Amino acid sequence: MFEARLINATILKKILDAVKDLLNEGTFDCSDSGIQLQAMDNSHVSLVSLTLRSDSFDKFRCDRNLSMGMNLSTMAKILKCANNDDTVTVKAQDNADTVTFMFESQNHEKVSDYEMKLMNLDQEHLGIPDTDYSCVVRMPSMEFARICRDLAQFSESMVICCTKEGVKFSASGDLGSANVKLAQTSSVDKEEEAVIIEMQEPVTLTFACRYLNAFTKATPLCNQVQLSMSADVPLVVEYRITDLGYIRYYLAPKIEEDES
Repeated sequence: MFEARLINATILKKILDAVKDLLNEGTFDCSDSGIQLQAMDNSHVSLVSLTLRSDSFDKFRCDRNLSMGMNLSTMAKILKCANNDDTVTVKAQDNADTVTFMFESQNHEKVSDYEMKLMNLDQEHLGIPDTDYSCVVRMPSMEFARICRDLAQFSESMVICCTKEGVKFSASGDLGSANVKLAQTSSVDKEEEAVIIEMQEPVTLTFACRYLNAFTKATPLCNQVQLSMSADVPLVVEYRITDLGYIRYYLAPKIEEDES
């Protein structure tokens, strides 16, 4: 059987909030190393990859590899029934067609359980090649979310340009244009406020704002976001989930012809 327990339901709620706008459904692949979810978004433009390590759970048991297809909006509704400080346990038998979510209050006086039907989903695993990226930018996740939100008002597309001087986000449309430049921070008191740029060669790529804004739903999971870019390969937007794993979003750049 499969059983995974987290002391705090908040983290699972935040993870689901980070993916449910992009994915209607997804297959959670469970093994003794942890839980993985990999799926293309509904319009097959971006890819979501989530990894939660088994050793980070309060309790984790997976007797044999299990793939659970779940409707994510139903799962979100179930998780809304949990208080933030509840302990959440996810259970499934090996060949079951349902999964059970059990919420237990801190004082152990209230226990609720919700059963959800599993789905059979056809999902091919896409091999994501390891790439040495030309530019890797680490910056405060709140700042990135704000830039994406602000620039989306000017255009459907956003240009990210990374040079040794810094990283520039720009958008231009009928209303006018907007540019936000961030230089690498020389010294910061708090690590999460730093902007760090590792660059092999300069990169300028264009991306669809609506997907970048969907990715920033993961902002509550992490103080920092990492953007990895190279010419002609998808951008990787990574949020580390403290002590648990990470969520990565992949988005292919727009080709110049599309814009003309």
